[in-house]
Amino acid sequence: MLDTLPPQSPDALLALIKLYAADERSDKIDLGVGVYRTNEGETPVFAAIKQAEAKLVAEQNSKSYLGPEGDLGFVHALMPYIFGKDATKGGRIEGMQTPGGTGAVRLAVAVAQKAGVTAVHMGVPSWPNHAQILNDIGLETRTFGHSHDDGTAHLDNVLGAIRTAQAGEAVLLHGCCHNPTGIDYTNDQWDQISAAFADSPALPILDSAYQGLGQGMEEDAYGVRTVLSAVPEALVAYSCDKNFGMYRDRVGALYVMAQNADALPPILSNLNALARASWSMPPDHGAAAVRLILRDDDMTQIWLEELAAMRTRMRDVRGQLAAAGDVGTLDLRPLGQQHGLFSVLPLSKDQIQALRDDHAIYMAGSGRINIAGLHVGNIEKFIGALEVVTAQ
Repeated sequence: MLDTLPPQSPDALLALIKLYAADERSDKIDLGVGVYRTNEGETPVFAAIKQAEAKLVAEQNSKSYLGPEGDLGFVHALMPYIFGKDATKGGRIEGMQTPGGTGAVRLAVAVAQKAGVTAVHMGVPSWPNHAQILNDIGLETRTFGHSHDDGTAHLDNVLGAIRTAQAGEAVLLHGCCHNPTGIDYTNDQWDQISAAFADSPALPILDSAYQGLGQGMEEDAYGVRTVLSAVPEALVAYSCDKNFGMYRDRVGALYVMAQNADALPPILSNLNALARASWSMPPDHGAAAVRLILRDDDMTQIWLEELAAMRTRMRDVRGQLAAAGDVGTLDLRPLGQQHGLFSVLPLSKDQIQALRDDHAIYMAGSGRINIAGLHVGNIEKFIGALEVVTAQ
């Protein structure tokens, strides 16, 4: 039976990784892979994580199962950073650990479907796996244009999607540092989005995968907190893979806000059942390390300082790109107002291919670039190559 399966298209980003690895040019630039990199091109293990892991190795006395809800100490330690001082909203918010932010998004969509959601409104472009997850679970995807050509958010489209969504539908929004565009909503825009949700029967699903990589931990939480203050219920998918640098450890959490504390137990029982059928129990190590950091003031401070250094470096790169202004047919100034790891350049397929063939610059076919792949040693080459290929 297995030989009846039709072949699937290979993941374009994974194919790009292989092409980059095979390129022998010493000045090649990787802007495809979505991980943070230092000026030296490394993706380091945080010093805070090293300390927590050392403590974990010394003190952990069991590798027994956690249960489908995972490490609740980790889940609860994160909550004040995501939801603020009133993290539980009067007992209305609870969460569970998931295998990365991807697991959290999948679990959110699955429980939404089980609750009666049949369609999800999603801004495009979006993280490609959003659509794949929705399609795999069997929910209808209704798209709206997320951004203007000038590199700003298309708020009218966002508000229109929320206002036209019906009962039995959800709206999926990025919490901050939008992937792939880097185009975030301002606080004023979040206020309008929250007001629209307050008048809508739609279920908000908020994907917060990059908190702290935009403007700061508190600043990047504004959207999630504002929406939750306006609605009776919501789902929040969260990832620690980026802001703790734990990509391969797959550290995530899904939070649910119910209408009241009494409504939480049956929702959590459904989440546990779905998790049990999907991955049974989440991995322990990464979440345990995050829990240790957040329970120790000194390690927390080290982590926050490392996160700030990452954020500052990416903002510096964005500033340099924006300062270049008009480069060939491109205007790079909007990149300075965007946030996080990613931005999208309006390049044609031929221009992207020319960057790869002629200049050893690798980026996704959509024009998405990883800002952290640029640094003082290669940014001038990148800007020069853009000028060449857009002039052709």
